[in-house]
Amino acid sequence: MDTFINLNIVPEKDIVAAFDHMTAVKSKIPSPAYAVVRTLGCQMNEHDSEKLAGMLENMGYTIVDDYKKNKVDLVIFNTCCIRENAEGKVLGRLGELKMIKRSNPGMILAVCGCMTEQPHIVDIIKKKHKHVNLVFGTHDIYRFPAMLEKTLETGRNVYDISSTRGEMAEVPEGLPIRREDKTKAWVTVMYGCNNFCSYCIVPYVRGRERSRSPQDILNEIMRLDAEGYKEITLLGQNVNSYGKDLAKNNEKPCSFALLLEEICEKLESNKESSIKRIRFMTSHPKDLSDELIDVMARHSLICNQLHLPVQSGSTEILKKMNRRYSRDQYLALVDRIRAKMPDIALSTDIIVGFPGESEENFEDTLSLVKQVRYDSAYTFIYSPRVGTPAASSPEQIDEETVKARFNKLLDAHNTICKEINDTYLGKTVEVLVDGPSKNDPNHFSGRTSENKIVNFIVDENKISKKDIVGKLIDIKITGIQTWSLDGEM
Repeated sequence: MDTFINLNIVPEKDIVAAFDHMTAVKSKIPSPAYAVVRTLGCQMNEHDSEKLAGMLENMGYTIVDDYKKNKVDLVIFNTCCIRENAEGKVLGRLGELKMIKRSNPGMILAVCGCMTEQPHIVDIIKKKHKHVNLVFGTHDIYRFPAMLEKTLETGRNVYDISSTRGEMAEVPEGLPIRREDKTKAWVTVMYGCNNFCSYCIVPYVRGRERSRSPQDILNEIMRLDAEGYKEITLLGQNVNSYGKDLAKNNEKPCSFALLLEEICEKLESNKESSIKRIRFMTSHPKDLSDELIDVMARHSLICNQLHLPVQSGSTEILKKMNRRYSRDQYLALVDRIRAKMPDIALSTDIIVGFPGESEENFEDTLSLVKQVRYDSAYTFIYSPRVGTPAASSPEQIDEETVKARFNKLLDAHNTICKEINDTYLGKTVEVLVDGPSKNDPNHFSGRTSENKIVNFIVDENKISKKDIVGKLIDIKITGIQTWSLDGEM
């Protein structure tokens, strides 16, 4: 008999059922009970983990940081599958947990997120990692309490995966959220993606685009404002296509530009509002409208920063990627953005070594980077993803060529970043303080509106260290690094 239960049943639409299962779990676990939620993924994964942690607390678990130092009752890995090395890390951790679980056999181990939406990964877990008790996908976060209750009742492993659920997945509202950061908060505005870039697994694991209602988003933001949060980041695989599905569902149409305008006006109408900054990500260039550019230029609440993934500077490669814009169209968009916001900080994503990329194609990318002059860029070596068109291309690039191009791109971009940062020397900038620096506890760290990291020493004659976290303060820039700035109060 199999050691696992396939729980592929129709999802419960009523969120009340999730709370009923939370209550049931609370009666079945020891007291005290400890849990670890480990995120290996993007901002969407991070926010999903906040919901998982919120439900765990509701069920009576105490959240701790380290499963190695603490004897814990439950460990969750919330995973990413955008690149192969992300999957390798998770499978490595699962092997590590096997040894830990031998000394703590009652511990429940769960794996969720994008990685588990891939059938071949689920097969690997079933065959090689039978010590994993729960496996569920991106569409089933709110069903986690039901799955946990089932494994507690039966002592058997529970797998609840459906590759078709993303087509019909409800957008759950009202789940408890445990936010570690009391200054900055994620707010999801939509789920899924309809773009099907030829290298990307996201539409297959996150499903089709589903927008939250504007009112639900506004209600969440107003709660965060009342709780004293200073900065919110609106999240979606492609926020620029927000609202396109609302009209199809007989809801009032609302574009992302209109949503952003309404959020700004609502916050600006309250002189006591605590939220001082709004960010959003990610923006697909083909959907970024002139209307959105105008909204960004009008409202000082919106940070002076935009993440605009280009992926390649070659029109030929962009077509193979199914990005649906050309090099010239992208550059024209950058020109329109900078015409309205000359000092805006642009960041991007770039893939090196996409199948069929010639030396000329790569040089196109290099020249675009030098022309646009990004403040920051997330550069990646192409990673084949099972099930995507690009993975089956016969034009894969050899490792040596790709690494040489990657290093050449990094060198060019690092030079640009340092030159841009040099212009900050001597300026005074407003910084939202995150807390002590990770590298040096004597220094504090924060970010500017442009998302520049600033490290500085707190003068305790002027302000107490405990009073500075979460505050917006002026810092004079006294030193320049490639990726950060040094300053003083």
